[in-house]
Amino acid sequence: MIILDVPEMHCTKCVKRISEALSKENLQYKVSLEEKTVTIDGCEKCASTAINTLEDLGFEAKIR
Repeated sequence: MIILDVPEMHCTKCVKRISEALSKENLQYKVSLEEKTVTIDGCEKCASTAINTLEDLGFEAKIR
């Protein structure tokens, strides 16, 4: 399990955009608006895919 900090996530619309994009990548994940995190259930490659996907959406993401 890898936790990504996504400080620019501010609302439920952000959560929806992130969820849709990560689902398209077939990733197993959990988004927490309260903690401003995305938890990836997978390997380093999955985390890298998630980070790149989030950056494509305009969100900076860093491994905690």
